[in-house]
Amino acid sequence: MSVRFLFKLVALLALSTGLGSAALAQPKGRAPAPQSQVERGRYLAQAGDCIACHTIPGAKIFSGNRPMPTPFGTLYSPNITPDPETGIGRWTADEFYRMMHTGRSRNGDLLYPAMPFASYTKVTRADCDAIFAYLRSVPPVRQQSRPHDLRFPYNNRALLIGWRTLYFQEGEYQPDRSKSAEWNRGAYLVQGLGHCAMCHTPINALGGSSAEQAFQGGLIPMQNWYAPSLTSNREAGLGNWEIRDIMDLLATGVSNRGTVYGPMAEVTYNSLQFMSDEDIRAMAVYLKALPADQPVTADVGASPLRAGEAFNTGRRIYADRCASCHGAEGRGKLPHYPPLAANQSINMTSAVNPIRMVLNGGYPPGTRRNPMPYGMPPFAQVLSDDDIAAVVTFIRSAWGNRGGPVTVREVNRLRSATVVE
Repeated sequence: MSVRFLFKLVALLALSTGLGSAALAQPKGRAPAPQSQVERGRYLAQAGDCIACHTIPGAKIFSGNRPMPTPFGTLYSPNITPDPETGIGRWTADEFYRMMHTGRSRNGDLLYPAMPFASYTKVTRADCDAIFAYLRSVPPVRQQSRPHDLRFPYNNRALLIGWRTLYFQEGEYQPDRSKSAEWNRGAYLVQGLGHCAMCHTPINALGGSSAEQAFQGGLIPMQNWYAPSLTSNREAGLGNWEIRDIMDLLATGVSNRGTVYGPMAEVTYNSLQFMSDEDIRAMAVYLKALPADQPVTADVGASPLRAGEAFNTGRRIYADRCASCHGAEGRGKLPHYPPLAANQSINMTSAVNPIRMVLNGGYPPGTRRNPMPYGMPPFAQVLSDDDIAAVVTFIRSAWGNRGGPVTVREVNRLRSATVVE
């Protein structure tokens, strides 16, 4: 199941209504798009991670109908191949741009914000046209998009008027003239096609997020992963990272500062690994410049837990199960086994991610630059909830780490949760 799509969730839905409207005639005399525009569109569609939402693994590309369970019901992504009856074969470039820019479908229906139009509105007309040209070049697939199965009142599109008033500001990206061209390119990619803030910004009960909290992190519904803050140096703030390390993490999933697992691994695999070095660097420059909400040298977090049964039990389990890869002192073996000592992801307030890693394991994505990455095996079958709570507590409080203790209840909740992958 597409992780990236579920990051965007909470208010939900995509653009199935009006996709295959037979009421509008096929445009006449449409000339084929130049191959250069098609290739540019392919690159931009990868930058936007379109495949993650619109393709069932193993199915034909962009044929849709990928099920997306949510707290509000199940969504099904639409067919966006150029089939004239069930896809976007009858759409025009103007209609496609209007959908991307205004969040309205071909027939004028308001789109639900699972389609990241609040970010895509920043994409230029030229880039939208290129994406449209690419989508029209893929093989058409005759497959009707399934209707969404949402509970009342979430199936009432009229409610979107209020949501849009609160959380949607239409308009293409406007460069900041006080910044460099590279910074602006990175801002355009991160804020627009990358829609990174949709994962790394807290989502409220209305399915919206405020600009003031952009990139400050939050728990991902239905996925049981935490998208860390990119502004807090206690979490994943990048202010004290080298640009090269940020680039490596984005493009390969592995760097000397960390490794991506879970949802971010899918983003790297489907999207970021295909981007040029110049664009990856621009994104890194922009992300590193995000204002930090805590000084890099701040002494944050709880006091280390140095005694107690859980700590001592965790130390024994760590020596038996973890030290062979991560080292007796938690220093890891770069670049394959990340350090656990002074690891920002270990010290976060939320312990969801380290618990998930011990329970379920994981691998960074195999990419062009790193085709056979090392990974971590799952321990859910060999360690009890008490054991996992103990070892994660130990890791979060050893070697100078300052994370809080983990309870057995937290582990049990994550073990019992239905995980949609």
